[in-house]
Amino acid sequence: MANLFGGLLGNYSEMSVPELTAQYGGYLMNDEQIRMGFKLIRDTFILTDDRLILIDHQGVTGKKTRVASIHLNSIYEVTMETGGTGFDDCELTLHYIASPYYKANNIQTAAYKFEFSKKFNVGPLYTALITIAGDNLKRLNG
Repeated sequence: MANLFGGLLGNYSEMSVPELTAQYGGYLMNDEQIRMGFKLIRDTFILTDDRLILIDHQGVTGKKTRVASIHLNSIYEVTMETGGTGFDDCELTLHYIASPYYKANNIQTAAYKFEFSKKFNVGPLYTALITIAGDNLKRLNG
């Protein structure tokens, strides 16, 4: 019941890698491996060794599905907000380069926010993503 309540409030909960592979393995590229994933009531995001896969089930039945990717090499900043007292949730916001050419003069950027239950320890996920972002900044600006 707590997971359903968290899902209704917009909070992701962690799923196992075998479960993610069984349900969403068809969205993987050749030799791509799932590292971890999280599910909302109908929506899911999966972290692989190459990208974040965002799966949005749409409509009343959820049969219509939108799948989008954020490549890990495009993430340049990650912000984290931990849950406070009351109904505050944890938030993780990714800032990434949305244009296909990362070193162009007119790059386009975007942000994507994930909300987790305040009981979820978002620290390890933040650390992993900010490490990727730091490596990307060195590579892009080097």
